[in-house]
Amino acid sequence: MSEVSTAGFRLLPGRLSPDAQAELVGEVLSRLDNAPAYKPITPGGKPMSVAMSNFGALGWFTDARGYRYQKRHPLTGEPWPDIPAMLLELWAELADRSVPPDACLVNLYGPDAKMGLHQDRDEADLRFPVLSVSLGDTAIFRIGGPNRADPTRSIRLTSGDVCLLAGPARLAHHGIDRVIPGSSRVIPGGGRINLTLRRAGPSG
Repeated sequence: MSEVSTAGFRLLPGRLSPDAQAELVGEVLSRLDNAPAYKPITPGGKPMSVAMSNFGALGWFTDARGYRYQKRHPLTGEPWPDIPAMLLELWAELADRSVPPDACLVNLYGPDAKMGLHQDRDEADLRFPVLSVSLGDTAIFRIGGPNRADPTRSIRLTSGDVCLLAGPARLAHHGIDRVIPGSSRVIPGGGRINLTLRRAGPSG
């Protein structure tokens, strides 16, 4: 694909050290014991290839009725676990120091999982950026522009990389073309975890 410039997109390669990655993986997996990952259904009726869960006051959810945020796990009925402190600190440093995130979408990618081009636009206030943290196997990330037909470029996201979608890039179409199995040993048993921090509700 042709190289494009996406204003507002910031990539911080290796932002998390190996020790920080291992610590964060442990915190994520312990929380998933109480908020198990599941494969949601799109409004079109298709199961997603990515398994999901959430941390924070609100969790992103999809089913036949559409996309939305909700306060409880759809299978257990329990509130979502809290967001790890390391992620809150990253948000304060890179995204917004005064307004914290209230949602952290947890995407778990197996060897065949992918994510089609989409926009993150279900939040109440789109002025707040989206902060994404990659753990585990390398992913081929694709990013374009606000229109689906805009040119795209591909970027390898490796374990410990952090990226920010802000300003004009806040509504950029983006997705994961594929994951490279076995490219990391950070996650026991392999795979990739993507943590996406957002301010989903009104800022108050």
